[in-house]
Amino acid sequence: MTEIRNAVVLLSGGLDSTTILAIAKEEGFVPYAISFRYGQRHHIELSAATRIAENQQVAKHIVVDIDLAQFGGSALTDDIDVPKSASADVLNTDIPVTYVPARNTVFLSLALAWAETINATDLFIGVNALDYSGYPDCRPAYIAAFEQLANLATKKGVVGDQRIKIHAPLIELKKSEIIQRGVELGVDYALTTSCYDPLLDGVACGQCDACLLRKRGFEEAGIKDPIAYRDGAHFS
Repeated sequence: MTEIRNAVVLLSGGLDSTTILAIAKEEGFVPYAISFRYGQRHHIELSAATRIAENQQVAKHIVVDIDLAQFGGSALTDDIDVPKSASADVLNTDIPVTYVPARNTVFLSLALAWAETINATDLFIGVNALDYSGYPDCRPAYIAAFEQLANLATKKGVVGDQRIKIHAPLIELKKSEIIQRGVELGVDYALTTSCYDPLLDGVACGQCDACLLRKRGFEEAGIKDPIAYRDGAHFS
């Protein structure tokens, strides 16, 4: 009899998290998707996460309400302009104002709590340390440290017969490699959103860090990006 392996997948509605959802399924896990309404400046990503969860037929999709906006300190949760640039080539390595303080730590902690209640020892997160915006909680050292914490701070980690594992399969891939992997797995990237500052109808701005990295990834992969940008152009 095949053992059922549950996994909690952090699903933002973006390109990376959608790819890791497909990877979790390919590896034989039953995915439970978790998204967050955390006080972000728009909820278009949550609509995308819902579409993706339905498309991928996850076992369950929950949206957790927290309010990081009460702390502010980020262009994604505060009255701070989202930086715009003309090209991904001009992005620097400084931590940008779109960094949300401790966001991945908060998200992973809540995902870990859910994992304990559904008999899951595996969590999937779509962090990336190459084509990313310089966030400190997207690095291999951070993932390793949180995994150690998870095994020290939970009943399942202390007395369970399996260690808790944080899977970050994209962490050392370029954006183009992530896209190619997703295409191989049949990911429909038209369902995803990446923009930090989209229009009200969800059309991407095309100039924030996330848009620029996404566009460059599709260009380098030689694959047409299926979403629309503010100037009406598609990129291939």
